[in-house]
Amino acid sequence: MTGRAAKVLEAAEAARVMIATAESCTGGLIAAALTEIAGSSKVVDRGFVTYSNAAKQEMLGVSAATLEAHGAVSEEVAAEMAQGALDRSGARLAVSVTGIAGPGGSEHKPEGRVCFGIADKVGVRTETVEFGAIGRTQVRRATVDHALGLLLAALR
Repeated sequence: MTGRAAKVLEAAEAARVMIATAESCTGGLIAAALTEIAGSSKVVDRGFVTYSNAAKQEMLGVSAATLEAHGAVSEEVAAEMAQGALDRSGARLAVSVTGIAGPGGSEHKPEGRVCFGIADKVGVRTETVEFGAIGRTQVRRATVDHALGLLLAALR
């Protein structure tokens, strides 16, 4: 992951773009991957760890109605998390993740489902990835790697 994180930092610095993260299931691992690299302060503005629904609402402005209608693990919530991080930071690019790392899940929201959001001046884009029941640690690692890939793509 360090290689991909370094590429994100290089691309963000070249584009003069600050980054913010809004993380639920990863608990700050995306921000940690970025800030593990020396010089990251040039492009990493802040990270929001919003594990609970209350934190999503208070820190990012996620709507109670959206949480009620779609649940925390949804593209709708991922979109509001990403936009909230953008609005509440000095960043011009924000990534969000919300998912079920496991163990557990349900028929409707299985273990390994993660919803991603990317917000920038163009707007907000979302996607859902089904990593499967590969274990909590592996889901979280795969989520970080995918989020870094989304940031890199948005910077190109």
